Amino acid sequence: MKRIAILGATGSIGTQALEVAREHSSLVKIEVLTAANNAELLIKQALEFLPKTVVITEESKYQHVKEALSATTIEVLTGCNALNDVVKGASIDMVLTALVGFAGLEPTVSAIQAGKDVALANKETLVVAGEHIMSLANQYGTKILPVDSEHSAIFQCLSGESLASVEKIYLTASGGPFRGKDRSFLAHITKREALKHPNWIMGQKITIDSASLMNKGLEVIEAKWLFNLSIEQIEVIVHPQSIIHSLVQFNDGSLKAQLGLPDMKLPIQYALLHPGRPTNSFQRFDFMDYPQLSFEKPDLETFANLRLAYHAIQQGGNMPCILNAANEVAVAAFLSDEIGFLEMSAIIEETMTLIPFILSPSLVDYVCIDREARKIASDLVTKKKKVYQIEK
Repeated sequence: MKRIAILGATGSIGTQALEVAREHSSLVKIEVLTAANNAELLIKQALEFLPKTVVITEESKYQHVKEALSATTIEVLTGCNALNDVVKGASIDMVLTALVGFAGLEPTVSAIQAGKDVALANKETLVVAGEHIMSLANQYGTKILPVDSEHSAIFQCLSGESLASVEKIYLTASGGPFRGKDRSFLAHITKREALKHPNWIMGQKITIDSASLMNKGLEVIEAKWLFNLSIEQIEVIVHPQSIIHSLVQFNDGSLKAQLGLPDMKLPIQYALLHPGRPTNSFQRFDFMDYPQLSFEKPDLETFANLRLAYHAIQQGGNMPCILNAANEVAVAAFLSDEIGFLEMSAIIEETMTLIPFILSPSLVDYVCIDREARKIASDLVTKKKKVYQIEK
């Protein structure tokens, strides 16, 4: 029985993780559930899974959650600091970090320092502070198990292999809903159009990141740290069918690929129950449904975010942290109809030029850098919002 804390239980990854837990109730015990502000779904989940503790970080909803669970023995906590404390519980074997954005960094650090294995669905943690996180994991003897489908694929392909034998890896990308479109088309797309991913069902932030190819850029940075690779060893290839989740090419020229339907429950199960592969009732892949698999090069000029992500990790230091913070602000502004699709890249790129470069930031530095980058990006949103509203 593996005892698990799910941070971000009401989001896309969190709810699918609970589907896995239902499927394997004899193998998984949910010890902790957390949510930012979706109190009703958190209450429903808590009453079904009866964890030891729940956390609602939005303090105004604490009393409602506490009263709804008063007939149970479930401990109810609130506030962001509670996330850092709850992952240290002695009854927890693994922490699934399914929080969105920079918010996942501190709880992940706390979990590692408490000696907990981490199933990592929050790619921003490694984007912002990958070197520190992997060093901490090594120091405390904890495992970082990737949940992203692409990184799970690489992880599975490397099973039984030596990292020294890896020549390069290929991260596959669907290309998103705007694959093949030019910048004149992208200048007029709507939020509704951008949220229609052709293959995957995900949360709003990651869906927009996928449409802009920023998600793939963040995955490049994440892969560098997870698998201790140089940036030259990581290549992105567009694969519209999303059946090959990623590939590893070895020094002898041979390739290993991991294939499957675009279903996040599969990499979630692999991370939570690793190294086992218990039988499940999930849909099976049929080759006859996909008689052709195709591949293309990504368009780095049209989709500038992927180019910016490569630039950030090539520079290193605080640049990926700046990239991530500016992107979170830009995506939120796009989702609020304050700026257009192409303005996101412009805001990110300008923010990256306005903050002094730091080669070796500390974890404390990252918090300050994130805050500064968000302020600058927010100011840029305000300027571009006026122009965007006039043009609109």
